[in-house]
Amino acid sequence: MTQQIDGRREECVDLVRRAYLTHYRGESVNPQSGFLRFPQNPRARIISLPAYLGGEFDVAGLKWIASFPDNPRVHGIPRASAVLLLNDTTTGYPVAVLESSVISATRTAASAVLAAETLTGARRARRVGVVGTGVIARHVWNFLRDLGWEIDGFTLFDLDPAAAERFGEELTTEGAKEYTVATNVGQAFTECDLVVLTPGAGEPHVHDPRLLAHNPVVLHLSLRDLAPEVITSAQNITDDTEHAVRERTSLHLAEQATGGRDFITGTLADVLSGRVTVDRERPVIFSPFGLGVLDLAVGSWVHRETPAAGTGRTVPDFFTPTTTQ
Repeated sequence: MTQQIDGRREECVDLVRRAYLTHYRGESVNPQSGFLRFPQNPRARIISLPAYLGGEFDVAGLKWIASFPDNPRVHGIPRASAVLLLNDTTTGYPVAVLESSVISATRTAASAVLAAETLTGARRARRVGVVGTGVIARHVWNFLRDLGWEIDGFTLFDLDPAAAERFGEELTTEGAKEYTVATNVGQAFTECDLVVLTPGAGEPHVHDPRLLAHNPVVLHLSLRDLAPEVITSAQNITDDTEHAVRERTSLHLAEQATGGRDFITGTLADVLSGRVTVDRERPVIFSPFGLGVLDLAVGSWVHRETPAAGTGRTVPDFFTPTTTQ
């Protein structure tokens, strides 16, 4: 699967853009995600994301993604694991089951980099701050690199400074000009005009709106790093407001604190379509909940390309023969 994505990240970004616009036109069904939580492990969860994406895509399916934050430390395996089920929209029959952690990370990074370009107006950043230097950070960097972004340097922050150092060494090996490892999360904001917050935080830990005084673009992929007072100090762009303002996300907490949603400027599709214009003289925060339709767009593309890539396995007798009588 990775070999199908490597070298074709421009195509992935365009797929995500087209999926957002298809959803914007109302040619999709994207129910609220379901959260399975565990009383004995409250930080862990498994999320179901059913969706239908119409228009040029015409695909239905379900992503089932687990997030167990203790995995890297306790088990030495990634935080997230996922599968994607694709269904034929004529018969309803499942046609594919795909390992989906790479698909999920790919659509997250493609969405982030699409938002960065749309909200900044260029593929250029003086300095990029990265908070959390794990799998998603790696995928975002892959997109920035392959799409030819001009970046002067990186400021990296991770609760594990050694992990940040390793990530920085990878960046410079693959073409980044330079990096520094921050001693506190604030540095990743104040030194940078583009900030990437990767998933991991369960509750807000960034509380000072003055960190946005220089008007950066913040890719709030974690959804939960920023306190309400930071959220309300900026222009806020989501992927879908009804999805993003729930489950105690930072936007949800801001709604509870203010009693409304006036602090939300619009969606990324609003900006892509020209319905909403952002003020680049003010900070902008992009908080994508992560729509299932994006997984369908990328996953169905991967599935179509599987025969040409010589990967995948067909199971001809998967369904038990039945009669209609």
